[in-house]
Amino acid sequence: MKILNKIKNYITHDEVNVAALEDNVVVNVEHVTMEFKITKDKIDTLKEYVIRTIKRNKKEKEKVRVLDDITFKVYKGDKLGILGFNGAGKSTLLKVLAGIYEPTSGNIEIKGKVAPLLELGAGFDKNYTGRNNIYLNGAFLSMEKDFLNEKFNEIVEFSELGEYIEYPVKNYSSGMRAKLGFSIATLVEPDILIVDEILSVGDIKFRKKSSEKINEMMSEGVTVLLVSHSIGQIRRICDKCIWIDNGKLVMQGDVDEVCDAYVANAEGEK
Repeated sequence: MKILNKIKNYITHDEVNVAALEDNVVVNVEHVTMEFKITKDKIDTLKEYVIRTIKRNKKEKEKVRVLDDITFKVYKGDKLGILGFNGAGKSTLLKVLAGIYEPTSGNIEIKGKVAPLLELGAGFDKNYTGRNNIYLNGAFLSMEKDFLNEKFNEIVEFSELGEYIEYPVKNYSSGMRAKLGFSIATLVEPDILIVDEILSVGDIKFRKKSSEKINEMMSEGVTVLLVSHSIGQIRRICDKCIWIDNGKLVMQGDVDEVCDAYVANAEGEK
């Protein structure tokens, strides 16, 4: 009887541990597939364009599967590196997780505030001023107007734009747009940080400041999903890793194990 009770207690304890572990899942990706429709043929001349318009010929399109049945979990506090060769689907995966793209199929569950550091400033309206774009971009990131009002001066100060905040964004350099985008995206205290490459934003002074800001966020226990082509960077920052190839999940697990397998595969293809 004592042995039976011990077995029962062990099973119950194990179930509790599993339940507690599942409660710590902050990103749950289940069988996610992402497809894009692209045009197969192209029109080379104005004459051909006019003829096709008159005849109302439909361009032939085909589906390209960029992500193919991807499944993985990220736990609170994880630093997850995402590896893959060019065109593997890494950046598309981050955009799906950030809510920029809706997956063709599959489910994604995310718990907590997300700060996506992806293509900073790409969503700005170039005809609006920097001031207007703070509210536009902030709304896209689910920030309330009152919150943006309160933090407005802080955003402008961190971006170093000064009086240029009242200028249309079409007059900004790419570095200025990135500075403003970074200053808005990092305004919240996120639970999850999504980064496509460690950013090189603006001039040397601002790059140092932005790097310090990211490191500060990481040190506070924020969950991180990082895409990088630098194996050294992935090893240094991350504790777990997934490897994607041609849209498929090849491997996931401990960062060194996955990085070693990825490097061996890359060297084998040379």
